[in-house]
Amino acid sequence: MDRKFYLDLAKSGAAFPIGTDLIVHERQDPKNTMLDGVLLGKAVEEASRRYHTPLAFPLMDLKLEKALLLDILGIPLDKVDTYHFETCPPDEMIEKVKKELPHRTLPRIQATCDAVKYIADKTDLVPVGMCIGTFSLMTKLMTDPITSVYMLGMGIEPEEEESVGTVKKTLEIASMIIQRYITMQIEAGAKAIIMCEPAANKVYISPTQVEEGSDVFDRCIMDYAFRIKALLDKHNVDLIFHDCGELTDFMLEKFATLDPAMLSLGSSRKLWEDARITPKTTVLYGNLPSKHFYSDERITKEQVTVLSRDLIKKMKEAEHPFILGSECDVLSVPESIKTINDKVNAFVGCSCCR
Repeated sequence: MDRKFYLDLAKSGAAFPIGTDLIVHERQDPKNTMLDGVLLGKAVEEASRRYHTPLAFPLMDLKLEKALLLDILGIPLDKVDTYHFETCPPDEMIEKVKKELPHRTLPRIQATCDAVKYIADKTDLVPVGMCIGTFSLMTKLMTDPITSVYMLGMGIEPEEEESVGTVKKTLEIASMIIQRYITMQIEAGAKAIIMCEPAANKVYISPTQVEEGSDVFDRCIMDYAFRIKALLDKHNVDLIFHDCGELTDFMLEKFATLDPAMLSLGSSRKLWEDARITPKTTVLYGNLPSKHFYSDERITKEQVTVLSRDLIKKMKEAEHPFILGSECDVLSVPESIKTINDKVNAFVGCSCCR
């Protein structure tokens, strides 16, 4: 879409969460809703209408790509959370994934694509797709990615250390899976994709190594991010980049080179300072501490309002396109539904302060 769409949305004083999970869990049967494309599409639509945004955000489910890979490899889906590669993926595994991937899907993946299609065909909203970032998927497939990535950053080669080879081959497999899932959503009608790369942070990538000249951040994160950006550009689909991890300014500067339509950051970042290193063609989104909305001991509704107004004020002073929102997707917590909704409504209501 024309970048002006996002800039005008920011200029309008929009304020909204990534809140589809809240709506899905209001349904009588949330599990069935997540498996039925039309029901899921209607929940996505309701979230957009309730929070007054033209962007129809899907569920931020970052397990789907791993689940699809494991299904191809014959690993039971109940192992999605715990399964890791014990050795470097052999070439035969990579060939199997390449061969079978174009013909495989899963019920949750199909429902997500059908929900995108519902939004595209049945509403006037902008259908948005979702994917995990390549690096973040790699970290979900290895037992100790931090040490292995550090060794790669030291210049250790795969023939010297097997786990370094595991990182490189796992990134390639992850890239294939993610690009296939993105393509499926684009074919369903997605006009934007949220790429979620929460593991691309200073826990997994050593800032000291980067400062000393290592290209590990490019090799493990940016090279693959640009592959996804190229795929999106080919289909005229916008990138919304999300990273709620602990970042350095260097990392943010790198993400900005992707030229995302929106950049969604966690509450650890000071967006009014980040505005100095983010192009004004990219809308900054966020970054209220929504992960703590479930507890009044963590943050009260009144504090949410104060933070919202303060963030609006500082972003006005920074003169950067900005949309007030959540730092990540807002998850439904059964015993805290009213508490969470009250805080979401509090900051959405602050749009009038613009």
